[in-house]
Amino acid sequence: MERKIGKVLIANRGVPAVRVMHTCRDRKIPTTAVYSTPDRLAHHVFMADTAVHIGEAPPIESYLNMDKMIDAALRSGSDAIHSGWGFLAENAEFAKKVIDAGLIWIGPSPEVIKMMGDKIKAKALAQKSNVPTIPGISNVTNVEQIKKWMNDEDVSFPIMIKAAAGGGKGMVKVESNEQIPQAFSQARSEAKKSFGDETILVEKYVERGRHIEVQIVADNYGNVVHLFERECTLQRRNQKII
Repeated sequence: MERKIGKVLIANRGVPAVRVMHTCRDRKIPTTAVYSTPDRLAHHVFMADTAVHIGEAPPIESYLNMDKMIDAALRSGSDAIHSGWGFLAENAEFAKKVIDAGLIWIGPSPEVIKMMGDKIKAKALAQKSNVPTIPGISNVTNVEQIKKWMNDEDVSFPIMIKAAAGGGKGMVKVESNEQIPQAFSQARSEAKKSFGDETILVEKYVERGRHIEVQIVADNYGNVVHLFERECTLQRRNQKII
């Protein structure tokens, strides 16, 4: 029997939270906001029907804390969680924890997230499907691996050091050997802080490339549609604006 959603906790802040709340309001579904101490006066906090404080400023203590999110949902009487985008949205472990807690997970299944939420695994899946990919090296743990890969594969600068998780943050363009150590440390630090995962991959940087996406929407009944091509090249800090 299909469960009806009674109240949704949005495990996010800012624009993602507000957009989900607008949709829920259109469908007359109550919402719960979560917030860290610095966000206590944020717009999404006042827009929701209920708001729960989940911790201090560092995301690892608040918006990346899975147990606090689930506890907030249970305490607020929410029976479903929507992650928005960013933070825990691409975390398969979080999706599974939500389901195991008896809550409704609004989003891709943990299995799909595990395949596509990690750039390394997603790239491997693309290669298996004969989709062209950018030359690169995965699961990088030290600077020497990067230098060896560039030498063995005859890769020239610039290159991009990037977090395996999430999108936009933890990405550093490198244009010389001297920049590699600092860029590597910066990417790992940002990845850990933003996603709770410091796994790194490195790829050849594509100069003047265009960022084209094809978004896929699916439901629980086997219906799948695509939303055609989306031009996402206009970006700020490696995150699309339009």
